[in-house]
Amino acid sequence: MASWTRSEAGAGPSSWPERHVLVAGARRTGISVVDVLLHLGATVTVADGDPAQLDTLGERPVARTQDMASVPDGVDLVVTSPGFRTDSPLALAARAASVPMVGEPELAWWLGEDPAVCPDGPPRWLAVTGTNGKTTTTTMLEAILRAAGEDTVACGNIGLPILDALRAGHRVLAVELSSFQLEWSPSVRPFAGAVLNLAEDHLDWHGSMAAYGAAKARVLRGEVAVGGLNDREAAALLVAAPAPLHVGFTRGEPAPGELGIVDGHLVDRAFGDRVRLAAVTDVAPPGPPGEANALAAAALARAHGVSPEAVAAGLRAVAPGPHRGAVVAEAGGVRWVDDSKATNPHAAAASLAAHPSVVWVAGGLLKGADVTDVVVAHRGRLAGAVVLGRDRAVVAAALARHAPEIPVLDAGGGDDGSVSESEPGMLAAARAAATLARPGDTVLLAPAAASMDMFRDYAARGDAFAAAARTVAGGVGAHGAASPDVETSPST
Repeated sequence: MASWTRSEAGAGPSSWPERHVLVAGARRTGISVVDVLLHLGATVTVADGDPAQLDTLGERPVARTQDMASVPDGVDLVVTSPGFRTDSPLALAARAASVPMVGEPELAWWLGEDPAVCPDGPPRWLAVTGTNGKTTTTTMLEAILRAAGEDTVACGNIGLPILDALRAGHRVLAVELSSFQLEWSPSVRPFAGAVLNLAEDHLDWHGSMAAYGAAKARVLRGEVAVGGLNDREAAALLVAAPAPLHVGFTRGEPAPGELGIVDGHLVDRAFGDRVRLAAVTDVAPPGPPGEANALAAAALARAHGVSPEAVAAGLRAVAPGPHRGAVVAEAGGVRWVDDSKATNPHAAAASLAAHPSVVWVAGGLLKGADVTDVVVAHRGRLAGAVVLGRDRAVVAAALARHAPEIPVLDAGGGDDGSVSESEPGMLAAARAAATLARPGDTVLLAPAAASMDMFRDYAARGDAFAAAARTVAGGVGAHGAASPDVETSPST
């Protein structure tokens, strides 16, 4: 497919009135793209298969189409939402017509040099990607930069379109980038970028682990490449990165050129000589995943020149985001924790590692992912398990093979994809978990799977779990009779 470089995109307001751009997708990011292109004087057509989404464009002077498989005559650029695969009908049509197709981050990268958008010049990008922990790390990075007095904002996959951050004039961007976004961003080169970890995910979209890793590696092409050394795949990407400066982070003692942990403190040996940055007790969420995320955020901030004092102050200011290890109920010595964002086995393993004794609530759409390694690594901390959702039998089978001593209850649900049945299904799971939990246990929703078999998204799943946990914890405490609609499924 044809592509443009940053300079060839035509920085400067004079070129855009000559262009006709097709914007694919009319949700929040698409509307942000439309607004900036109209501001620049471009001719815009918006494509979305949902007429209700096209209606949200209001009175904007754009052409509209529900055709998602062709490129209108005269279009010389397609800006796509990240969900479109490279083999989608629209992508194939653009390729056949030799029309470049890029994502919103790529467009934002080009427009950083356009004085009509950024009169003070391009901002500095500090970028975060990885299979898990992106949003937590980006939130930490934003907090550290704010503590340092920077004009900054978290943007990208975290929610705020990068174009909106540009137009607001922020000078340092904490950018979360998904593999989908990076696939459509061929020329983006953040000043510093971090790959946190890499595990099997979205392989149905990318086609292979190699392609998935290649997309993630695009954040490592700037001045500073940061990678997680405790993750084999991320460490390999760091070694191969073209950036002139490589910085690793590890939860162990750091070597020169690394950040790590010594005597309960985050320590920098990349941008200083054994500089203490913050106490581990300042990191939230606590535990191995939070510590790794804090080290990555600190590395990016230190690459930008932030002081140790600002790193500590920023980390102290961070609270965990919703559905990322939040305690939602507590009764009878049992804690109920919502980590619905653990949508793949790698994330579930990290979540389980933070708790010594767990009743694990798991299941949903595995999309071919294997939970065997999770079960083998953490069977010693499992007090029981409750499985639900379409692929619950896969999770139960892994437990039966590798942890046959663990009691497993089947809460059913999800085979018809019905959202309306989601809360009763989660209530059944909570009741089942209550029969297994004892004082000192954590009932942990860390599904290791996507949510769309039973729920609108992972947030709806987490909300349903929180509501069910409060109902059960408030009604029967940590123990109670199993609901009659819960089937006992022994793992032997």
